[in-house]
Amino acid sequence: MARRLLIKVTCGVEDPERCNQAFTVAAAAAVSGVDVGLWLTGEAAWFAVPGKAEEFSLPLATPLADLLATVREAGQVTLCTQCADRRSITAENAYDDIRIAGAPVFVEEALGDGVQALVY
Repeated sequence: MARRLLIKVTCGVEDPERCNQAFTVAAAAAVSGVDVGLWLTGEAAWFAVPGKAEEFSLPLATPLADLLATVREAGQVTLCTQCADRRSITAENAYDDIRIAGAPVFVEEALGDGVQALVY
C-alpha cells in the first residue's frame, strides 16, 4: 500500500526556516510521486492568498512560491477554517484550488491507513 504524507505547517514569516522546511519537504514528496497533503495553519494561512508566498524570502532556499506551486499541482493544499476566519481569508480571496477545511478533517486524514503526519 502506498503511504500518504500529511504535512501541517503552523508558522510563516516569523519563523522562516521552519516554514520553508515544511514547504520543501511537501514539494519534494510531491515531485517524488508521494500522495501529499499540505495544511496551512496559523501564520502559514496567509500563503493561501495569491501573492503572499512571493513576498516570503529566505536566503539560499527555493522560493516559497515555487514550492507552493509544486504542491498545488501535484498534491493537495488545505487551509485551516479557523485560521482563515481569524485572518479574514475566504474562498474568494484564496487560490481556487486550495480547499478550506477544519480540524475534524485533519484528524480524519491523519488517522487514515498508511498516513505519516508531520507538523512544522
